Amino acid sequence: MSDNATKERIWILITPDKCSGCRLCEIACSLEHEGIIWPEASRIRIYELLPGVNVPHTCVQCPDYPCVEACNFDALGVNERTGAVLVNEDNCTECGACFLACPGNVPRILPSKRSVVICDLCGGNPKCVEVCHEAGHDALTLVKGDYRSIYRTFAKDPVEKSEELSRKMYGELLG
Repeated sequence: MSDNATKERIWILITPDKCSGCRLCEIACSLEHEGIIWPEASRIRIYELLPGVNVPHTCVQCPDYPCVEACNFDALGVNERTGAVLVNEDNCTECGACFLACPGNVPRILPSKRSVVICDLCGGNPKCVEVCHEAGHDALTLVKGDYRSIYRTFAKDPVEKSEELSRKMYGELLG
C-alpha cells in the first residue's frame, strides 16, 4: 500500500457509550453483504455481556494488517483506496489463522458461509455508520486520516471492551 493511501485511510470510530443495542447496524450490514437479514453474518457485532452494556465490535483496519499477514492462502487482501481488509471467499480455507493473529478477535467463521467475514467498510460507505446516524445514536462514526497512534486503543477483544465500559458505567462494584 502506498504512503498516500495509508494517510487517506478510513475506519469506523466506535463510541460504545452511545450504543443503544438496537442492532440496526448488524441488520444493515447483513443486508448489504448477504442480501438478507442475517445478523450472525454481519461484519459488525453488538456484544452485551452485561445488561445495558452494549459494545459494537468490528475491524479497526490495523495499519500492519496482522490478519492479512497470517493468511497463507491469499484469502485476505487490502483495498488500496479505503485500506479495508478484503476477503477472497474462494481462497479461504477457514483455517482460523486470521482470527488468531487479530488483536481484537474480529474475524469470524460461519459454518454456513464457509469463509471468514471481516468488515470491508462497504467500499468506503459503511452501511452500519449510516443507519446508526439515521437512528440518532452516532455510536459509529466514519473517520478519515492517519490513526496509527491510537488504533490499538480500539483493537481489543470485545470482552475486554465490555469490562472497560462496565467499570466506566458502574465503577469497580462489578469486580
